[in-house]
Amino acid sequence: MLLRSPGMAEDDRRHGALIQAGLALASELSLPAVLQKIVDLACEVADARYGALGVLDQGGEAIEDFITHGITAHERQAIGDLPRGKGILGVLIEEAHPLRLTDLRDDPRSVGFPPNHPPMTTFLGVPVKVRGHVFGNLYLTEKRGGGLFTGDDEQAVMTLAVQAGIAIENARLYEASRRHTRRLEALNEVTHATLEGHDVEELLRLIAERAREIVGAAVASIVTPHEVDGRTILTVRAAAGAMSEKLAGATAPAEGSISQQVMETGTPLMIPDLSLDPRKDQPIVATGRAGPGIFVPLGAGDRMFGTLLVANLTGGRSFAEEDFDVVGIFAAQAAVAVEYARFREELSRLAVLEDRERIAKDLHDGVIQSLFAVGMSLQAAEAVAGDAETIRSRLGSAAEGIDGVIRDLRNYIFGLRPGAAADRTLERGIQELADTFRSASGTTIVVDVDPTAASLVATRAGEVVQAAREGLSNAIRHATAETVRISLARLDREIALVVADDGTGFDLGLAQGQGEGLANLAARATALRGTLEIETGEAGTTVRIRMPV
Repeated sequence: MLLRSPGMAEDDRRHGALIQAGLALASELSLPAVLQKIVDLACEVADARYGALGVLDQGGEAIEDFITHGITAHERQAIGDLPRGKGILGVLIEEAHPLRLTDLRDDPRSVGFPPNHPPMTTFLGVPVKVRGHVFGNLYLTEKRGGGLFTGDDEQAVMTLAVQAGIAIENARLYEASRRHTRRLEALNEVTHATLEGHDVEELLRLIAERAREIVGAAVASIVTPHEVDGRTILTVRAAAGAMSEKLAGATAPAEGSISQQVMETGTPLMIPDLSLDPRKDQPIVATGRAGPGIFVPLGAGDRMFGTLLVANLTGGRSFAEEDFDVVGIFAAQAAVAVEYARFREELSRLAVLEDRERIAKDLHDGVIQSLFAVGMSLQAAEAVAGDAETIRSRLGSAAEGIDGVIRDLRNYIFGLRPGAAADRTLERGIQELADTFRSASGTTIVVDVDPTAASLVATRAGEVVQAAREGLSNAIRHATAETVRISLARLDREIALVVADDGTGFDLGLAQGQGEGLANLAARATALRGTLEIETGEAGTTVRIRMPV
């Protein structure tokens, strides 16, 4: 029978523990869980009562996170702030080599322990490297059983540190992949919200919330500048996470603020501790509760319309370079969606204004001209006051004219095409337009509409009738014509609408800008994608609108 020495049994135990440690680390992909498991396994492999993993900051000069084993949450809280890497802890940071001490209290480099810290004597420290760079250091104290840490303990922990470096890199890659996926999902959500027509305010709130989530920040806010009495003021347009209710809608002067600097330079900023920043006017900085923060500009091209901030609370986790990059990329892409939504709202507003202008023009050309014709008819009735039959006829025509105006207004209200084109063919519409003006004014009006030409512009019937109405109204009101001719005919690849009268001509140069008639005719020609021609002289005036087929 082969007898095994205690040393061999310990080696087997340690070897088995290292194999199990490697498997355990390989099975975990969450970085916080990996870091905690590294500390727990190191204590198991070296048989240490207490252990910690000090994660170094980006510069590798100070501890930014401290994961412990063997200390309760209550004891951890009683100790106070995290160590910053001084004394013995700092030796490993500076030298990055394993360190074993019999009693760390006797080492001249030791700076002692903070109040409420448990007593510790024996010490073993090993650096943990990821891709050749020190990620942090394992600190183990108090060998169980009162012994000292041995060279075998050191070698075992160094082996574990190599496994830990691989596990940390895998967890980082997995976390980077998850962040990339979350960023794509967030951008997809913002894009869908944009295409669904959500307004800018909703988009800003969504961007703030998703930016906070993709880097695990405690709070996010978006500020935009606006002018008030000659001063630029920042307003928090959206906030998510901690303090969001207090921040939403808060204002502050832009001058001298962090956001102003970021917008002016177009350069993102990562600030280690906002609570220490002297620029206190920014709403979130003024709270005194924000710690590490990232400011990125929001804009497209050279136009910056605001800044996005993600931050953790004081004493919270510092942001890494990858957080900085992720927020910057997300903000740049999200800003395009905001600009699109802003342009869409502006186009919608302009469309409303254009529609109002069109209705005003249609009312001027249609309803007002119809009322003018009715008024002329009633005025003419005064001249035949003794002829009852003529008066009845005039009043009947006036009533029909008023009914037509009511119909026109109803069509405007319900968004239909105005007047004659709304419920009649183009040819009949022009004929009834002529009949209305003939009855009201007594002027001879001749209509000549080519049915083929009318069919070719049927889709533009409303504008054609309104153009004819404007030309006819001008001839009767200003030219004192005896005869007016309206024609619609095909000329090669064009359709020509012509309103010609035999009345008094006018000076075209002087008439420009004197009223809305000529301007409305020009606008009608443009709406018909045509050109306006006016010939006027002693023989009368001819208005011609040429429309492409």
